[in-house]
Amino acid sequence: MSKEAVPRESVPPESDRQEPAPGRAPALRASDADRDRVAERLRDALAEGRLDMEEFEERLEAVYASRTYAELEPLTRDLPAVGDAAPHPLAAPASASAGAPGSAVSAGAAGSAWPARIGGAGTSSAGVAVMSGFQRKGHWTVPAHFTAVAFWGGGELDLREARFAEREVVINCVAIMGGIEIVVPPGVEVDVRGVGFMGAFDQRDNPLPPEPGAPRVVVTGFAFWGGVDIKVKERRTQLGGGGYRKEL
Repeated sequence: MSKEAVPRESVPPESDRQEPAPGRAPALRASDADRDRVAERLRDALAEGRLDMEEFEERLEAVYASRTYAELEPLTRDLPAVGDAAPHPLAAPASASAGAPGSAVSAGAAGSAWPARIGGAGTSSAGVAVMSGFQRKGHWTVPAHFTAVAFWGGGELDLREARFAEREVVINCVAIMGGIEIVVPPGVEVDVRGVGFMGAFDQRDNPLPPEPGAPRVVVTGFAFWGGVDIKVKERRTQLGGGGYRKEL
C-alpha cells in the first residue's frame, strides 16, 4: 500500500528559513531621546578624534533620518562604549585655562559639540504675540534672521537645545507693553544692541566667555514700555524616563 507523498511546497527549504540576526536591535521605533543619545556619542567620538568631520556629518545626518533601533545601531557599532572610553580630565574654568599649558584640550572638549549644531534651514522666521504669547523651545533651528514681536503679550525663545542656521544669527525684537525672554546656553556669544524707550534690553548674567566654535547671537530691536531679557542657563538635564529636570 503506497503512502501519499507530502507536497514539497508545504515544507520550506532550509535556505528560505529566516532566523533573526544575533545581537541585532529589534525593529522598534526610536524616540527623539534615542536619536539624541546616539548623536551625543558621535559628538564625543569627533572630539576624541575617532571620527573626522566628514564621517561625523554623514553619520549625524543618518541619525536624524533613522526611524528604528536597527537603523541607529550600526552608526556607533565601531565606537567603544562610553564606559570603555578614556576618562576626560576635569576641565578648568575657561577664564583660568585660556592661556595655560594644555588649555587647548579643555577648550576643544568644551566646544566640540558646536560644529554639529550649526547649519540647516530655519524652523521658523518669526514669533508674534498680540495680547497672547509665543514660544520656541526644544529642538528647533534658529534662522539667520528671526523677528520676535510682543504687543501686550510675551514671548520665549529658548536656544539651549536649538541648532543654528549660521554661525551668527540675528534676533530682532519689538516689545511694546510686553516682554520677550531669550535663553542661551553657556558659551554662546551674545551681542545686545537693542534700544529701550521707557523699556530695556537686559542682559544680567553671562558667567563664561564664548567657547571656540560657538554661535554668536545678536539681539537688536526696540522696547517701549516693555523689555527684552537675555538669560544664560545650562542645558536641561534629561532624566532616565525621558523627561527633563525642571530648572529654577
